[in-house]
Amino acid sequence: MSSFALLADHIRDHEASWMCGRFGAVAEFHRDAGEPVAIATEPAVTAATARRAVRLKLLPELRPVAYETVNKCMTWGQAVALCLPEPFARMAGRAVVAELGPDRDAIRAKDRDALLFDLGLGGRYTEICVRTSDPETVGLLRAIVGRPLFSEGGAFLGRLPDLSPHRVFRSRLGRVEVYQSVPPPDGKSPEGPHTHVRQRLLALRRYHAATVPVPEGCIAGMTLYPAHPLHRETGAETRFDSARYDAFQELLKQ
Repeated sequence: MSSFALLADHIRDHEASWMCGRFGAVAEFHRDAGEPVAIATEPAVTAATARRAVRLKLLPELRPVAYETVNKCMTWGQAVALCLPEPFARMAGRAVVAELGPDRDAIRAKDRDALLFDLGLGGRYTEICVRTSDPETVGLLRAIVGRPLFSEGGAFLGRLPDLSPHRVFRSRLGRVEVYQSVPPPDGKSPEGPHTHVRQRLLALRRYHAATVPVPEGCIAGMTLYPAHPLHRETGAETRFDSARYDAFQELLKQ
Protein backbone atom coordinates (compact mmCIF):
# COMPACT_ATOMS: atom_id res chain seq x y z
CA MET A 1 0.00 0.00 0.00
CA SER A 2 1.34 3.43 -0.91
CA SER A 3 1.70 6.13 1.73
CA PHE A 4 -1.06 8.12 0.01
CA ALA A 5 -3.45 5.16 0.07
CA LEU A 6 -2.62 4.47 3.72
CA LEU A 7 -3.43 8.04 4.80
CA ALA A 8 -6.38 8.58 2.45
CA ASP A 9 -8.09 5.30 3.35
CA HIS A 10 -7.77 5.83 7.10
CA ILE A 11 -8.80 9.50 7.11
CA ARG A 12 -12.21 8.30 5.89
CA ASP A 13 -12.56 5.74 8.71
CA HIS A 14 -14.09 7.22 11.86
CA GLU A 15 -12.70 4.29 13.85
CA ALA A 16 -9.12 5.33 13.02
CA SER A 17 -7.38 8.00 15.10
CA TRP A 18 -4.29 10.16 14.77
CA MET A 19 -1.72 11.60 17.16
CA CYS A 20 0.82 14.40 16.86
CA GLY A 21 3.46 15.29 19.44
CA ARG A 22 6.25 13.79 21.47
CA PHE A 23 6.58 11.66 24.61
CA GLY A 24 4.78 13.67 27.31
CA ALA A 25 2.88 16.06 25.00
CA VAL A 26 0.36 14.73 22.49
CA ALA A 27 -2.76 15.87 20.68
CA GLU A 28 -5.24 13.25 19.51
CA PHE A 29 -7.72 13.34 16.64
CA HIS A 30 -10.66 10.98 16.38
CA ARG A 31 -14.29 11.49 15.49
CA ASP A 32 -17.62 9.92 16.26
CA ALA A 33 -19.69 7.88 13.85
CA GLY A 34 -22.05 10.26 12.10
CA GLU A 35 -20.20 13.39 13.26
CA PRO A 36 -20.17 15.98 10.45
CA VAL A 37 -16.68 16.11 8.92
CA ALA A 38 -15.00 17.80 5.96
CA ILE A 39 -12.43 15.49 4.34
CA ALA A 40 -9.92 16.29 1.62
CA THR A 41 -7.03 14.31 0.12
CA GLU A 42 -5.43 17.10 -1.95
CA PRO A 43 -3.07 18.89 -1.59
CA ALA A 44 -2.85 17.24 1.85
CA VAL A 45 -4.91 14.60 3.67
CA THR A 46 -7.21 16.57 5.94
CA ALA A 47 -10.25 16.04 8.17
CA ALA A 48 -12.01 18.76 10.16
CA THR A 49 -14.99 18.75 12.51
CA ALA A 50 -16.40 21.34 14.91
CA ARG A 51 -14.21 19.93 17.70
CA ARG A 52 -10.90 19.14 16.01
CA ALA A 53 -8.93 18.81 12.79
CA VAL A 54 -5.94 16.92 11.38
CA ARG A 55 -3.71 17.52 8.36
CA LEU A 56 -1.08 15.14 6.99
CA LYS A 57 1.37 16.18 4.29
CA LEU A 58 2.27 13.70 1.57
CA LEU A 59 6.03 14.07 1.84
CA PRO A 60 8.15 11.78 -0.35
CA GLU A 61 10.41 11.02 2.64
CA LEU A 62 7.50 9.59 4.70
CA ARG A 63 8.21 6.10 6.02
CA PRO A 64 5.24 4.36 7.71
CA VAL A 65 6.22 1.72 10.29
CA ALA A 66 3.43 -0.57 11.53
CA TYR A 67 3.86 -2.24 14.92
CA GLU A 68 2.01 -4.05 17.70
CA THR A 69 2.40 -3.71 21.48
CA VAL A 70 1.16 -5.67 24.49
CA ASN A 71 -0.98 -3.74 26.95
CA LYS A 72 -2.24 -4.31 30.50
CA CYS A 73 -5.68 -5.53 29.45
CA MET A 74 -4.52 -8.92 28.14
CA THR A 75 -4.88 -7.71 24.57
CA TRP A 76 -2.69 -5.69 22.25
CA GLY A 77 -2.24 -2.28 20.69
CA GLN A 78 -1.56 -1.55 17.04
CA ALA A 79 -0.32 1.58 15.35
CA VAL A 80 1.61 2.98 12.42
CA ALA A 81 4.44 5.37 13.28
CA LEU A 82 4.69 8.02 10.54
CA CYS A 83 8.44 8.55 10.34
CA LEU A 84 10.79 10.95 8.60
CA PRO A 85 14.59 10.84 8.39
CA GLU A 86 15.93 13.01 11.19
CA PRO A 87 17.20 15.88 8.98
CA PHE A 88 13.74 16.22 7.37
CA ALA A 89 11.95 16.07 10.74
CA ARG A 90 13.65 19.06 12.38
CA MET A 91 11.54 21.97 13.60
CA ALA A 92 12.55 25.23 15.28
CA GLY A 93 13.41 23.53 18.58
CA ARG A 94 12.28 26.42 20.80
CA ALA A 95 12.60 26.00 24.59
CA VAL A 96 10.78 29.22 25.52
CA VAL A 97 7.40 30.75 24.67
CA ALA A 98 7.39 32.48 21.26
CA GLU A 99 4.77 34.48 19.36
CA LEU A 100 4.59 33.21 15.76
CA GLY A 101 2.02 35.61 14.31
CA PRO A 102 -1.28 34.75 12.59
CA ASP A 103 -1.72 31.03 11.96
CA ARG A 104 -1.95 31.22 8.18
CA ASP A 105 -1.65 27.42 7.97
CA ALA A 106 -4.72 26.81 10.16
CA ILE A 107 -6.85 24.01 8.77
CA ARG A 108 -10.08 26.04 8.93
CA ALA A 109 -10.10 29.36 7.06
CA LYS A 110 -11.85 31.12 9.95
CA ASP A 111 -8.88 30.45 12.27
CA ARG A 112 -6.15 31.93 10.06
CA ASP A 113 -6.15 35.41 11.59
CA ALA A 114 -5.80 34.13 15.18
CA LEU A 115 -2.36 34.35 16.78
CA LEU A 116 -0.20 31.27 17.23
CA PHE A 117 2.16 30.88 20.22
CA ASP A 118 4.77 28.13 20.53
CA LEU A 119 4.90 27.05 24.19
CA GLY A 120 8.50 25.85 23.86
CA LEU A 121 7.75 22.24 24.84
CA GLY A 122 8.14 20.38 21.57
CA GLY A 123 11.83 19.67 21.59
CA ARG A 124 13.63 19.52 18.26
CA TYR A 125 10.97 17.80 16.17
CA THR A 126 7.55 19.06 17.25
CA GLU A 127 5.93 22.36 18.20
CA ILE A 128 3.35 22.47 20.98
CA CYS A 129 1.31 25.61 20.32
CA VAL A 130 -1.85 27.44 21.31
CA ARG A 131 -3.91 29.71 19.08
CA THR A 132 -6.17 32.54 20.16
CA SER A 133 -7.82 35.85 19.28
CA ASP A 134 -8.86 36.53 22.89
CA PRO A 135 -7.19 39.72 24.24
CA GLU A 136 -6.72 38.32 27.78
CA THR A 137 -5.08 35.16 26.51
CA VAL A 138 -2.84 37.10 24.13
CA GLY A 139 -1.80 39.42 26.97
CA LEU A 140 -0.91 36.57 29.32
CA LEU A 141 1.13 34.84 26.63
CA ARG A 142 2.95 37.97 25.52
CA ALA A 143 3.97 38.55 29.14
CA ILE A 144 6.01 35.32 29.07
CA VAL A 145 7.40 35.44 25.51
CA GLY A 146 11.07 34.50 25.67
CA ARG A 147 10.63 32.67 28.99
CA PRO A 148 10.14 28.99 29.91
CA LEU A 149 6.46 28.12 30.30
CA PHE A 150 6.54 26.00 33.44
CA SER A 151 8.74 28.34 35.50
CA GLU A 152 7.35 31.69 34.29
CA GLY A 153 3.85 30.94 32.98
CA GLY A 154 1.91 30.47 36.21
CA ALA A 155 -0.65 33.19 35.43
CA PHE A 156 -1.39 31.73 32.01
CA LEU A 157 -1.47 28.11 33.22
CA GLY A 158 -3.77 29.03 36.09
CA ARG A 159 -6.29 30.54 33.66
CA LEU A 160 -5.87 27.87 30.97
CA PRO A 161 -9.10 25.90 31.65
CA ASP A 162 -11.20 29.08 31.54
CA LEU A 163 -9.48 30.54 28.49
CA SER A 164 -9.19 27.25 26.57
CA PRO A 165 -7.30 28.48 23.49
CA HIS A 166 -7.09 26.12 20.55
CA ARG A 167 -4.25 23.64 20.92
CA VAL A 168 -2.17 23.18 17.77
CA PHE A 169 0.49 20.45 17.73
CA ARG A 170 2.75 20.52 14.67
CA SER A 171 5.43 18.38 13.07
CA ARG A 172 6.97 18.38 9.60
CA LEU A 173 4.34 15.83 8.58
CA GLY A 174 1.36 17.93 9.61
CA ARG A 175 -0.69 19.00 12.59
CA VAL A 176 -3.54 18.17 14.95
CA GLU A 177 -5.79 20.98 16.18
CA VAL A 178 -8.10 20.61 19.20
CA TYR A 179 -10.87 23.11 19.90
CA GLN A 180 -12.62 21.58 22.94
CA SER A 181 -12.27 23.11 26.40
CA VAL A 182 -9.25 22.35 28.57
CA PRO A 183 -10.30 20.41 31.72
CA PRO A 184 -9.32 21.78 35.17
CA PRO A 185 -6.27 20.20 36.87
CA ASP A 186 -8.50 17.90 38.92
CA GLY A 187 -10.96 17.29 36.09
CA LYS A 188 -11.43 14.51 33.57
CA SER A 189 -10.48 14.95 29.93
CA PRO A 190 -13.59 15.50 27.80
CA GLU A 191 -14.96 12.79 25.56
CA GLY A 192 -13.48 12.96 22.09
CA PRO A 193 -10.45 15.01 21.03
CA HIS A 194 -8.07 16.25 23.66
CA THR A 195 -4.44 16.98 24.45
CA HIS A 196 -2.07 15.77 27.16
CA VAL A 197 0.96 17.70 28.44
CA ARG A 198 2.88 16.04 31.28
CA GLN A 199 5.85 17.96 32.63
CA ARG A 200 7.27 14.88 34.36
CA LEU A 201 7.33 12.91 31.10
CA LEU A 202 8.71 15.82 29.08
CA ALA A 203 11.63 15.97 31.50
CA LEU A 204 12.72 12.53 30.23
CA ARG A 205 13.54 14.17 26.87
CA ARG A 206 12.25 11.25 24.84
CA TYR A 207 10.58 11.63 21.47
CA HIS A 208 8.59 8.41 21.59
CA ALA A 209 7.85 5.55 23.98
CA ALA A 210 10.42 2.77 24.21
CA THR A 211 7.87 0.33 22.75
CA VAL A 212 7.71 2.20 19.43
CA PRO A 213 10.16 0.69 16.88
CA VAL A 214 11.19 3.89 15.14
CA PRO A 215 14.02 3.07 12.72
CA GLU A 216 17.45 4.39 13.59
CA GLY A 217 17.96 7.86 12.17
CA CYS A 218 14.23 8.57 11.93
CA ILE A 219 11.68 10.53 13.97
CA ALA A 220 7.96 9.81 14.30
CA GLY A 221 6.20 13.14 14.69
CA MET A 222 2.76 11.66 13.99
CA THR A 223 1.09 8.30 14.52
CA LEU A 224 -1.90 6.54 12.94
CA TYR A 225 -4.02 4.17 15.05
CA PRO A 226 -6.07 2.02 12.66
CA ALA A 227 -9.38 0.54 13.77
CA HIS A 228 -8.71 -2.24 16.29
CA PRO A 229 -10.22 -5.74 15.85
CA LEU A 230 -11.38 -5.89 19.49
CA HIS A 231 -11.96 -2.25 20.52
CA ARG A 232 -14.05 0.60 19.23
CA GLU A 233 -12.89 4.23 19.30
CA THR A 234 -14.67 4.63 22.64
CA GLY A 235 -12.46 1.92 24.16
CA ALA A 236 -15.38 -0.50 24.50
CA GLU A 237 -14.67 -4.11 23.62
CA THR A 238 -16.62 -5.78 20.84
CA ARG A 239 -16.74 -9.02 18.90
CA PHE A 240 -13.49 -9.85 17.10
CA ASP A 241 -13.39 -8.28 13.63
CA SER A 242 -11.29 -10.55 11.40
CA ALA A 243 -11.28 -8.09 8.49
CA ARG A 244 -9.66 -5.41 10.65
CA TYR A 245 -7.15 -7.92 11.96
CA ASP A 246 -6.21 -9.09 8.46
CA ALA A 247 -5.89 -5.52 7.19
CA PHE A 248 -3.41 -4.60 9.87
CA GLN A 249 -1.42 -7.81 9.40
CA GLU A 250 -0.93 -6.74 5.78
CA LEU A 251 0.48 -3.43 6.99
CA LEU A 252 2.92 -5.31 9.25
CA LYS A 253 4.28 -7.18 6.25
CA GLN A 254 5.20 -4.04 4.32
